[in-house]
Amino acid sequence: MNAECTLAEAEPLKTALIGLLDEPEAVTLDAGAVQRVDTAALQLLAAFVRDRRLLGRETQWRGADQTLQPAARLLGMDGMLGFAGESR
Repeated sequence: MNAECTLAEAEPLKTALIGLLDEPEAVTLDAGAVQRVDTAALQLLAAFVRDRRLLGRETQWRGADQTLQPAARLLGMDGMLGFAGESR
């Protein structure tokens, strides 16, 4: 993911995530470079994680603890993104 994970960058992110949706192996999303995230981007990521769960597929996170995880927690979306109870 890019440093800016916002509505302005949502279309390329959506395209990339759609390409990973049917990946049978666990997908690891690297959020280590993210410096700014907004609600629209978090909703997009939550939909991706949800859809993968519905397909019985795992999504993992790397580097989400600096920006993404605190923002998700603030909005009550940490469980939707798979962060609830995790220390990553």
